[in-house]
Amino acid sequence: MKKVYPSADAALEGLLFDGMTIASGGFGLCGIPELLIAAIEKAGTKDLTIASNNAGVDGFGLGVLLATRQVKKMISSYVGENAEFMRQYLSGELELEFNPQGTLAERLRAGGAGIGGFYTRTGVGTVIAEGKDVKVFNGKEHILETGIVTDISIVKAWKADPSGNLVFRKTARNFNPPAATAGKVCIAEVEEIVPLGSLDPDTIHLPGIYVHRLIQGRHEKRIENRTTRKREAAQAEVGTGSDARAANTKKEA
Repeated sequence: MKKVYPSADAALEGLLFDGMTIASGGFGLCGIPELLIAAIEKAGTKDLTIASNNAGVDGFGLGVLLATRQVKKMISSYVGENAEFMRQYLSGELELEFNPQGTLAERLRAGGAGIGGFYTRTGVGTVIAEGKDVKVFNGKEHILETGIVTDISIVKAWKADPSGNLVFRKTARNFNPPAATAGKVCIAEVEEIVPLGSLDPDTIHLPGIYVHRLIQGRHEKRIENRTTRKREAAQAEVGTGSDARAANTKKEA
């Protein structure tokens, strides 16, 4: 099967339709499938239900689909860093299904593994448990959470080979593997496609059997929150540390 496509638009061709469900990898702006998101915005597909830890930030990542009103519902664990996400939710313009972060990851993994549901203690006694089946295991209540299966999944990886075997870069691994498995069709965007057989099997994080379409592209890699110190303060701190070490050395002598 030919999996490599020339562009995000080509990789999504024939898959998009209004009212569809999408699982999207990434955490904040780390490891997000930005090229595929931009292609979905360009296609104008609407009434989307998207399962993702969060919705990027204002004007980037999934935030662009919120800005264009293409998203009907988010299945997420975090609203922060996105003012438009919060505004639409509080004004009733956007449906939101809140999930504890670990529960969301496990719902995606369960969907990909063919598991219809699982019981967990997380959320017991809170609004998360409302309307859900409750069973007692080892004397403690657990609530039923269902697996998530979506029409497509979009993920971002570091390297791939033509068979779709994926390697993720450090923390960019985050939600990408479980999101990838949850989609009936998985489209992955990567920074580099290497020759078949060049990836060490022990370094592959997601087998190619889960990946149906693949693109290589250039990524912006924005920093979500840049935190810096003033140069003068940093230099003074270094100088103070050096003086203290010199004094201690003198005392020991």
